Amino acid sequence: MKKKIDLNNKTILVTGSPGFIGANLVLRLLKELAGGTIISFDNLNDYYDPKLKEYRLSLIEEAAKRSQVKHVFVKGSIADKALVDRVFAEYKPGIVVNLAAQAGVRYSIDHPDVYMESNLIGFYNILEACRHSYDEGAAGVEHLVYASSSSVYGGNKKVPFSTDDKVDNPVSLYAATKKSNELLAHCYSKLYNIPSTGLRFFTVYGPAGRPDMFYYSATQKLVRGETISIFNYGNCKRDFTYVDDIVEGILRVMKGAPEKANGEDGLPVPPYAVYNIGGGTPENLLDYISTLQEELVRAGVLPKDYDFEGHRKLVGMQPGDVPVTYADSRALEEDYGFKPSIGIRQGLRAFAEWYKAYYMEG
Repeated sequence: MKKKIDLNNKTILVTGSPGFIGANLVLRLLKELAGGTIISFDNLNDYYDPKLKEYRLSLIEEAAKRSQVKHVFVKGSIADKALVDRVFAEYKPGIVVNLAAQAGVRYSIDHPDVYMESNLIGFYNILEACRHSYDEGAAGVEHLVYASSSSVYGGNKKVPFSTDDKVDNPVSLYAATKKSNELLAHCYSKLYNIPSTGLRFFTVYGPAGRPDMFYYSATQKLVRGETISIFNYGNCKRDFTYVDDIVEGILRVMKGAPEKANGEDGLPVPPYAVYNIGGGTPENLLDYISTLQEELVRAGVLPKDYDFEGHRKLVGMQPGDVPVTYADSRALEEDYGFKPSIGIRQGLRAFAEWYKAYYMEG
């Protein structure tokens, strides 16, 4: 059972805004809510071009001028416990959406320390702040929603991936930190009765996305006349999920928290859940690339006579990557009535048009 939450007139903390998913979520909340406060919390690090985060933040600030919702941006790291505690003490958020994390499978191989800092210490700080939000009988946090990842499935051979599958064999440090988040959240839900929901995202893409994601970095290389490497010789399938579908899923989950209840022993049954959010139709990587190329030509990012074959190179698998990601999202559909529906043609067209406007007309 889910406890219904009206997001209007609530204080909502979104960490990782103005990151890709966080910014799109905040923009949607500013547009739709009738009142309340949204706190964006991010350190604007340079994992990728900070100008992109500043651009998203400018979109948020513009939207906030037209919104009935107050928006506050706090610059800092969730690994800074004193700052996290101060934000919770000052604003007393009722809903917390933790999207702040060091992302990227391959980056984790050479930079493990930043994953430990943000994904483990940072998430622990958020959990501790949620725990103490109930001190002295305060209403506290009604729902903690946090980002997990399809990476937790590692090299699972069984597809589609189900949240009932065993996920004890991560193939990257990034995946290990995300699985750790789920374990920590379960522990805190059990011990302190914190309603929490984890969301395993599957290959999110769209306008103003992360430049380290394949569709984006491939576009930049093609524009520069460079060759793109297609891993596992193109024998990859990905459950690509357009960012608007991800945001819709997060929004619905925010509005329905796991119910608090006690077991036969009188102790809390953890108000805890984990869901997949994925497109539900894994796409062959070569088909995805062909669609991207067609849309880049259509948008005028690349010329009609571009020699794509001359700029492709088939290469082997990269460490930490997996050949297939495929989400079983039936639980999300059953509990929240939502199923991702935006196909790659529509999604890549939106990206190509944004890319043209941002890089070539801006």
